Amino acid sequence: MKAIIQENYGDTNVLSLQDILTPTPKENEVLIRTNATSLHIGDWLIMKGKPFVLRMMMGLAKPKQRPGSDVAGVVEAVGSQVTTLKPGDEVFGWCKGGLAEYVCEDATHFIRKPKNVTFQQAASSITSAVTALHAVRDQAKIQPGQKVLVNGASGGVGPFAVQLAKIFGAEVAGVCSTRNTELVSSIGATRVFDYTKEDFTQSGQQYDFILDVAGSRTLSEYKRVLKPGGKVIPIGGPPKMSRVLGLHLRAMFSSYQSAPFVSYPNHEDLKLLGEWMEQEALTPVIDKVYPLHDTPNAFAYLGTGHARAKVVIVPSTP
Repeated sequence: MKAIIQENYGDTNVLSLQDILTPTPKENEVLIRTNATSLHIGDWLIMKGKPFVLRMMMGLAKPKQRPGSDVAGVVEAVGSQVTTLKPGDEVFGWCKGGLAEYVCEDATHFIRKPKNVTFQQAASSITSAVTALHAVRDQAKIQPGQKVLVNGASGGVGPFAVQLAKIFGAEVAGVCSTRNTELVSSIGATRVFDYTKEDFTQSGQQYDFILDVAGSRTLSEYKRVLKPGGKVIPIGGPPKMSRVLGLHLRAMFSSYQSAPFVSYPNHEDLKLLGEWMEQEALTPVIDKVYPLHDTPNAFAYLGTGHARAKVVIVPSTP
């Protein structure tokens, strides 16, 4: 099978398309024929090997595993102990080495894809969507009627944060660039700030929570638009260790700042996201689609920081 291999850390030239053996599922695993794989910022950071602390987990000299994690496809074969899925099932979930024509992973990592959701949409609704869900439900604990601002409302996580805050009953405002204002409005933001024309911290509006995907403003600036008792929930921003440590310190001494959190996909949250997609309450937004052999260019686009929404990779046409 064809798969993307990463030989070491660096720029997109460390990624190459190679022929490797198709895996065989173990007793608790399923073999998936991949129809779509979506990228998230973690994929870019693992490629770069930055911040360096990532290498403690992924491998010091080079990654221990092939890149890609968020996939959707069709079950080809199941292990002897798998009873929840069968060959022919259309599924989505997370795995190791997702940038390949086939992936093999524990069956509990996958759920059936809603029929009204495409493979590309399903693959897009895993790590980024779960991260947004954990911010909205678990960190902010958003309640109906609250006012929420998403700074960085386009991109990978932002559109999910806008839609999920709305699902939880919030009135949502979004911050993005000019070319994305129509998109952010279309997914449920009742107020959209174009940061190239308007400073939302000077708007006079106040919010219960700021979901900070962009990481582009200081806490003192955010305080101008936070209600008493309001809080900033950091979701993204520049992945510098100095910034992460600074956020942790501010969270210790300021009631306005929540600490950064790490989010991982899990079966139950994936089921919940699938139900919302089936009900059309949640719609994954896709920016660009690349064939597998063009994966380096997909990573390069993701690395610009200007992707409007999710970047997806599909099998190359023979």
